[in-house]
Amino acid sequence: MNLEALQQEIERTDLSSAEALETFRIAYLGRKSGKITDLFKVMPTLPPEERKAFGASINALKNLAEIRIEEAQSTVIQVDNAPKQDYTLPGTPLTHGSLHPLTQTLQDIKQFFSMLGFGIVESPEIESDWYNFTALNFPPEHPARDMQDTFFLENDKSVLLRTHTSPGQIRAMESAEMPIRVIVPGRVYRNEAISYKSYCLFHQIEGLFVDENVSFADLKEILRMFAEFIFGEGVKMRFRASYFPFTETSAEVDIWGKKPDGTEQWMEILGSGMVDPEVLKSVNIDPEKYSGYAFGMGLERITMLRYGITDIRVLYENDVRFLQQF
Repeated sequence: MNLEALQQEIERTDLSSAEALETFRIAYLGRKSGKITDLFKVMPTLPPEERKAFGASINALKNLAEIRIEEAQSTVIQVDNAPKQDYTLPGTPLTHGSLHPLTQTLQDIKQFFSMLGFGIVESPEIESDWYNFTALNFPPEHPARDMQDTFFLENDKSVLLRTHTSPGQIRAMESAEMPIRVIVPGRVYRNEAISYKSYCLFHQIEGLFVDENVSFADLKEILRMFAEFIFGEGVKMRFRASYFPFTETSAEVDIWGKKPDGTEQWMEILGSGMVDPEVLKSVNIDPEKYSGYAFGMGLERITMLRYGITDIRVLYENDVRFLQQF
């Protein structure tokens, strides 16, 4: 037999399937009729001086066949283990993302106040006691400080995570020229127990307008327009007297609406008031010449009222089943 031709056969045989691999093994290495096995049977008939060289040649062929089988086995196993594709099945639908309900509400609020000429400013989330409390008429030992459970970052309580976005108003009044007309959106932090109605972080949007002859009537009108923009034309609203250290006179604003259970009641949406003259003095604005109003709202609360959400925690759980509703 031509050993060179047999070698070429072994090298060129297709072993791309398990069936071809088994056929190859039997054809060349089968114990009863394998081509290489049969060559070993020929050796005793050869002259003694030729047996060594012939034996080395057929051993080389056997090694070549075994190597080809070993290499092909790993490839065939990988192919067999590959996931089977059923090309008759319909394709996987593409999912479309959407804006988080908090983001949707924030964009609507920004749009409303931008249309009225309010600028949008950012302020640091890590604040000093001066900007977060003192400049806003929270002097040391003021009882109103206890209303905001604060995350302090320094032992002397001089550095903290802001508890409201009002420090942004102070920064705006320090640097801006008159008139000052801004909103300050951002994340705030309070050391509160997490429940269906409270969370350790949330978002606020503060608004500020300072100029000559600004009145409480101006504040009431812009908040009426805001309530109708967010909750619909003709929404019923009321102002209730309240107290905030940095405004005087102060008022909370309620709207009349349906709760998720279908009952109707007054629901608070924000706090507001005329900027306290002491706050204006702290940033070197003459309260005899200038006046202003300020308001602040919780983004989560507005969002929950708009969409009938009863548990603030779902806004932060990233549950796709919840988010798909928006």
